[in-house]
Amino acid sequence: MAKGPVLIDFEDAPAPEKGPEAAQPVPDFETPAPSGQAMQTIATLAARRPARVVKWFWGLLLSLLGVAISLAAWDFANGLVARVPLLGYAVMVLMCALIFVLLVMALRELASFSRLKRMDVLHRAGEAARASGDLAEAQKIVAQITRLYKAREDTRWGRDVLAEKSADILDGDGLLDLVERDVLGPLDLAATREIEAAARQVAMVTALVPLALADVVTAFTSNLRMIRRIAEIYGGRSGALGNWRLTRAVMTHLVATGAVAIGDDFLSSIAGGGLLGKLSRRFGEGVVNGALTARVGVAAIEVCRPLPFAALKRPSVTGLVRRALTGLFGSEGK
Repeated sequence: MAKGPVLIDFEDAPAPEKGPEAAQPVPDFETPAPSGQAMQTIATLAARRPARVVKWFWGLLLSLLGVAISLAAWDFANGLVARVPLLGYAVMVLMCALIFVLLVMALRELASFSRLKRMDVLHRAGEAARASGDLAEAQKIVAQITRLYKAREDTRWGRDVLAEKSADILDGDGLLDLVERDVLGPLDLAATREIEAAARQVAMVTALVPLALADVVTAFTSNLRMIRRIAEIYGGRSGALGNWRLTRAVMTHLVATGAVAIGDDFLSSIAGGGLLGKLSRRFGEGVVNGALTARVGVAAIEVCRPLPFAALKRPSVTGLVRRALTGLFGSEGK
């Protein structure tokens, strides 16, 4: 075998037919745009109506469980009375106290449903009075709103202004505009602060907490708390069942109107959301979930407010999210 370098002659090798410029371009794998999956999941589940068979199933199951638990507790108390009378009577007293508390909770839930119904009736009456322009109907609406907020210190100034100026207004629209600006204006401001706080919390947890389902749980609890606080601000305090019913009404409205869908134009207009979505999908999801939370809050205001928006502008979702997320994700949100 020959030692040393081996020379290979390429003079007879065929020349390449194409140059580097003809090579195929490197494929661009684009990251899917943020869609706010957590909020869309919550809205869809909350707005879904269970089937009648499912309602009957849960109703019968809970009834049977209630009867079984009651009988077991009664037998336990009677057996304890037979063995240790003093301790058995003490357990019976505790059971009676528990029943009393449950009755109080049930009465509170019924009162919350009554308040929500009253707010809904007042809202519909306000729409009718606005459409007709009748002064007498407007005066009735103003009287009801004044009674609704007579114990509220945060509406005292507006009610004083209303009492001072209402006698000089001779048209229904002007009277409704006055009560909307002076009495409901401060309440609108407080409600928007609640929306901004909820949108900020949902966006921050979605962007910074990588745990599975953390964004869904946070969005669910934050939206429930936000809707309850908005109802309390406008005078429609709700219990647990009332709050769930109100939440379902808001979510059903959002799903029916397609407000839970986020488009590229909407994302790019919110707090640098388009750039954030390209830099980090988690940050983009945070912005979108915050925007959807703001949409839920605005819908809750429209449902809980005694009067529809006319003299005052409806809160802008884009403006709410910009104020909520300013500085949260750096200078892009400014």
